[in-house]
Amino acid sequence: MATAQQEPSTTGVTAAVDTLREALTAAGIVLPSLRADTAPPSLNLIALGRVRADVALRLADVVQRGCA
Repeated sequence: MATAQQEPSTTGVTAAVDTLREALTAAGIVLPSLRADTAPPSLNLIALGRVRADVALRLADVVQRGCA
C-alpha cells in the first residue's frame, strides 16, 4: 500500500485498479466506472465511479465483514 510519501507509478495505479476490480468481482460487486482517474497523473487517483444504492450497501457489507 502506498503512503503519502510514496507515489505509485501509472503502472501501479493500473495494477491497483486491476487488483481492486478482481477483489470486488470475487465479492460479487461490479463498479462499472472503476478506472484510473484522468486528473493530473502525479496524483495517482482511482475513480470508483457512481453506483446504485444496493451496490453501495453490498460494498459496505463486504468491508464491514472484512474488518470484523
